[in-house]
Amino acid sequence: MRSSRFAPDPLAPGPAGFAHRGLHYGSGFPENSLIAFAAALEIGAGIECDLRLTIDDRIVVFHDADAWRLCASPMRIGQSRLENLSRLRVGEHPVPTLEALLSLVAGRVPLLLEVKVDGDLWRWIPALRGALAGYGGRFAVMSFDPRLPRLLKTNMPDVRRGYLVNAALPPFRRRLYRGLADPHFLAVEKPLLTQAWIPNARRRMPVYAWTICAAAERRQAEVHADALIWEADGRPRI
Repeated sequence: MRSSRFAPDPLAPGPAGFAHRGLHYGSGFPENSLIAFAAALEIGAGIECDLRLTIDDRIVVFHDADAWRLCASPMRIGQSRLENLSRLRVGEHPVPTLEALLSLVAGRVPLLLEVKVDGDLWRWIPALRGALAGYGGRFAVMSFDPRLPRLLKTNMPDVRRGYLVNAALPPFRRRLYRGLADPHFLAVEKPLLTQAWIPNARRRMPVYAWTICAAAERRQAEVHADALIWEADGRPRI
C-alpha cells in the first residue's frame, strides 16, 4: 500500500499485512497459538497478538482475561502462575509465552504486541524489559490503555509504541488519549477509516486498520490505512 508519509515505516509488514492473532482457523489452528503464528510465517505475514501478565510476572500470549472460551477453564490469567497456565491447552497446543513466540519468529517478520492492561499497569515495564531483552527483530508494543505507551516512552524509549483507537471512543477522549500516549503509530478500528481526521493522522504517523475480515473491508482499508490487521477473508491478495 502507498503511504502518504515521506519517512518509511520501520515496522511496515509489506503486502501481507499483519495476521490478527496469527493465521488462525478452526480448532487445528487456534488464535494466539504457536501453530497459528507458524502459519503466518509461512506466508510472510507480520503477526499481531495479545499479551497478558501472570501473577508471577510472566508474559503469555492470550486474549481473554480468563480461560473459559479457549480452554474451558475458569482460571483467570492475571491471577494464575505460569506453572498452572502451562497445563492448559488451546486446542492441542499450550498457552505460549512471549519468549516462545520470539524464539519462533526469530526476526523473520514484524510483530505487533498488544498489551492487555488488567489492573497491573505498573508491573508491565519490568516484565517487558525481561522478555524482550536481546530480541533483535522488528516489533512494537501497543495498547488500548494510553498510559502503557506513555510508560514505554519514559522507560523504554527505544521501543516502538502504538495506541489502539476504539470506534466507540468519543472524539474528545480520542484526542486526549492520543496526546497522553504520544505513540509512533495508531491502530484504528475499521469504522474510523473514513473519518476526516485519518488523512491528517497519516501525515504524521502510520495508521493501521483492525480487524479486516472481508474483501470489501480490505479494499476500503487499502485506501485509507498503511497496513491491515486482518483475519479470514480480509487476507490481502499477494
